[in-house]
Parts: sequence; structure tokens; C-alpha cells
Amino acid sequence: MRNVAGDSFSEPVMVQAVINNNYDLEKALNFLFLQNETSSPKNPASIPSRMKVAEKRLEMDADFRASLVPKIAKMTVSGKQTLGFETPSKSNDVKNEVASSSQKSNHVEDLNIPAKEADSTHTVSKQSSPETSEEMVVRANTTPSKPSGKGRQTLDIKAELEKRQGGKQLINLVVIGHVDAGKSTLMGHLLFLLGNVNKRVMHRYEQESKKAGKASFAYAWVLDETGEERERGVTIDVGMTKFETQTKVVSLMDAPGHKDFIPNMITGAAQADVAVLVVNVTTGEFEAGFEAGGQTREHALLVRSLGVTQLAVAMNKMDTVDWSQDRFDSIAAKIGQFLKQAGFKDSEVAYIPTSGLSGENLITSSTEGQLTAWYNGPCLLEQIDVFKSPNRSIDKPYRLCVSDVFKEQGSGFCVSGKIEAGYMQLGDRLLVMPANEICVVKVISLHDEAQDWAAAGDHVTLTVTGMDITKVTTGSVLCAMNSPVKVCTRLLARILLFNIDVPVTKGFPLLLHYQTVSEPAMIKHLVGIVNKSNGEIVKRKPKCLLKGQNAIVELQTQRPICIELYKDFRELGRFMLRYGGLTVAAGVVTEIK
Repeated sequence: MRNVAGDSFSEPVMVQAVINNNYDLEKALNFLFLQNETSSPKNPASIPSRMKVAEKRLEMDADFRASLVPKIAKMTVSGKQTLGFETPSKSNDVKNEVASSSQKSNHVEDLNIPAKEADSTHTVSKQSSPETSEEMVVRANTTPSKPSGKGRQTLDIKAELEKRQGGKQLINLVVIGHVDAGKSTLMGHLLFLLGNVNKRVMHRYEQESKKAGKASFAYAWVLDETGEERERGVTIDVGMTKFETQTKVVSLMDAPGHKDFIPNMITGAAQADVAVLVVNVTTGEFEAGFEAGGQTREHALLVRSLGVTQLAVAMNKMDTVDWSQDRFDSIAAKIGQFLKQAGFKDSEVAYIPTSGLSGENLITSSTEGQLTAWYNGPCLLEQIDVFKSPNRSIDKPYRLCVSDVFKEQGSGFCVSGKIEAGYMQLGDRLLVMPANEICVVKVISLHDEAQDWAAAGDHVTLTVTGMDITKVTTGSVLCAMNSPVKVCTRLLARILLFNIDVPVTKGFPLLLHYQTVSEPAMIKHLVGIVNKSNGEIVKRKPKCLLKGQNAIVELQTQRPICIELYKDFRELGRFMLRYGGLTVAAGVVTEIK
């Protein structure tokens, strides 16, 4: 009833309407809408049109009610005794059941009676008095509900994707780098030059940033939208927007650079296909970000461990060193050596001189004489355009990792996240794990535009109904009902240890970062040390693990997490391990215990 009526009526009014109408939900709703209209005679002419709205809402809700699995209704009497009963086909049976229960107490604290799928819920009870015209209209327009699974249309999803994107490929791009490298300014200016930011809005940002004493942060405010981010001058959460190149539709994620927000950065990097590593070339600034304690190395290592293989290194603030070729070559050599050790191929990495503040070499080749004298390569936008789009797991069972949960006006609530595999349509019933609850998709929003479907690679916001919002949290997974995601607290994994000062032993505490999840874990067993080249175990049950070693370990988490085998779902089989504020290892799931 709440799904149909929205917030039009209070809960006590709806409960009383159900009781007064012999527990016939359709009749109770008709009664409430008619009573509401007749009690507000300010505009009698609007009653028929409002009745049509009520009829439409009932029709739209038919699929939702049919999709619900018949549940056990529960009733608490006097806060002590809980009675459960199947929803009967005849309303009088329900009335008698409640009456017999209420002999013990007249006070009913909680009544939850789900809608039935049987035709009896649609039939208006016969009365001795004739029906009103409004009742007849509602009755005529209330069609028998059909299971949503049977009504689902079969999509040629690959063809639909090409049609929606106009022949362009979708890529998810994350912008990473040390704090104060100029990531937000660089991408904010790029978006402005592409016309994605209104000139009037940009002018307002410039005026407001000047008043705040942060004039150089105007372009960063395009992506740093919260008051705290603007006040502190650093990105805290992952900002997301969209832009297009000649051949690509790009979902842009601006990740935080400060070491305190590495977990947020991992969330963004886990959803990315390609990356832009922004480096501040200013004398002293590059060294601070690249040497021990800086985030340049850690960010590059993280994105590679999370599956990113294509990287553009944006040499930012080149105007501060007069577009010096020597400075460019020196930094490129240092970064290139490290990236090769991290697993990047030289052919998959490009180095581009830029200036985020002046906009040089962002969307068109620079005309700066000092730069064109030695550089004739692509601008940043051209490099993004030549990135290869990965193969999406469209044919696999549906998986969406929840990155945010929030309530909006009306019925239901919203979840957002990236679809990692498969596709879904409006009206689909999805399983929410690890809560093991079923929800129904009522609205699909992609970049603030309503859609009838969404597929792997899309960052979507879904409005869902049929379950309690408290059962869904960041890190939950929405999945296909016939192929649920695996849930466990113990798993076997192959890990690679990075620079860690202390040996890793049995019982070692760690923080496991997986997609949008950050979960305390521990090393339960050290299974063996592995040969990096062929994967064979060279030493079983070692006493400890040291930096640089490749090993198989058994991990145990404090709470159940949704995870998959790496060989089945690469996107859902990777994770990172952190200790003492540092990323100490990357791993892939080989077995779920």
C-alpha cells in the first residue's frame, strides 16, 4: 500500500482502512483515494483526473505485487507474543485469525500483511448497495498481475549498447596522483574546455574561490563539490562525471590523493578500466610525491594491482619549469622504471606535458613555443581517445557492488554502484547479498538520465522496493536470483607482498579492501611460498613471509563478505591488503572455504 499511495496517508490511517475493508487491499486503497478527494472539495473538477492517477498507480504496482515472494505475515501482540500465519485466500479468514489473536490483547503493535498474487486481491467484494462509478472505473482498470520474470523482454544487449552510445565505446577512467598534484584542476579545466561546464557556472566558481582566498582552485571546484573539500583544498571522496571524445564515452572518477583517503581512492580505482596518473613536475614537489611517503608510487601500484593496464602520465604544471624538456625526460625516466617494475608495459604508458591551470595541451595540441620546440605528441584528450575499451562480462550473471545507499522522497530507496557483470532491466527482481533479501528495480538512472536497462560497465543509481533499507550497506552485492554471489568469511588467496617492514606471520591483522568494502581480516594460515614464474609452491607452511614474496594464504574476515573466484569474475576476485596505513599486498581469490 505504501508503494502505491506514497506518503499520501499515515500508517495508522492505512491500517484502519485495511481493517474496515475486510483486509481487501485494493478496496482499502480505493476507499482512501475516494475519501481523500471528497474531503477536499476545493476543485471538484479535478477528482476524475486524480482518480486516473490513482488507477495508474495501481496498474504500475501490479507487477511489483506479483513479483513479491509470498511471505509469512507476522504480528506482535502486546510486544511479547509473535504470531506467524500464511496470508489466506479469503479476507474473512484473516479477520477471524486476527480476532482470535486479539482476544489476548486489543493492542496491535505491528501488522505487516503482504499483497497476494491470487486473483482474490483484485476482486472487489460484492455489496448489496450498487457500486459508484469511481469504484467501477478502478475495478475495470485493475488488471490481474503477472510474474515479472515472464514479462521480461529478451534484449540483444550488445546491439542495444552500440545504439545507446552512438557507436562509441565506454571506458571508466580514474585520475590518481599525489596530493596537490593538480588532479581536480586538470580535469575540471578539461571539462570546461569541452563545454561540460557552463561559462556562467565557471564564472561563479572563479568569484567564490577568490573570496575564499583560493583563486587557483576555481577549476578544481568543478569536481570538488562539497564544502569540506573546497575549504581544505583537497579531494576527499571520489567525484564522478561524464564526457565524450571522438570514439569514447568516458565515465570520469576523480580520486583523492591524500594518504588519509587511500580507502576512498581504492574504491574509485577498483571501478576503473584505465587511469591518468597526474605528476607535479615543480622542483621539489615531484620528489616529495615520488619518494618514500608520497602517494605517486602507491597509487600506481594500486591501480595496476586492481587490473588497470593502460596509463597516461600527465606531467602537470610544466609552465612552472618553463616547459623544460630536461625536466620532462628526467621525471619520465624515473617513473618509467618504477612502472615497469609494477607490471606496466612500456607500450601501454604515455607521457604528456600539460598545465591544468592554463589549459595547455589538454584538448588540443599546444601552441606554446617552448613546448612545440621539442614535443609533437598527442594532447591529453587524444591520448584518452586511443585507450582500448576492455571486454565487458555482459554474458555472465548480474553483479553490482553497492557504493552508496540513500533515501529519496516517495517509496523505495536508492543504491548506486558499478555493474561488474551481466545486465538488468526495469522490473527485475534481484537478490541482495549478504542480507539474502529480494528487491524489485523500479527506476534505473545512468548519469542522471532514466533508462530501461543497464549493463556491465555502467555506473548506475537504482531505485528499489520490496525490502528494508537497513538491510543494504556499502559493499553489498545485487545479483541474479538464479546465480547468487558467493559469501564467506574464509578464503584462499595468492598474494604478492610489497614493501613491508615487518614479517607477515600466522595471525597477522590486516585490512582487506575489496571493491567498496573495507573489512578487518587476519592471516589464518600460511599455506606456502609460490614461484612467481610458474606458480608452483616451493616451500610449504613457512614461518613467515617477507617483502617481495609471492604466497598462498588463508584469510579470515570478521564479517561475511561477497566475493568471487578470480578465474570466474576477475572484477570481483581481486583485493588489496593494508597495514599501518600502508598498502602491503595485492591478492586474487583462488578458493572459497
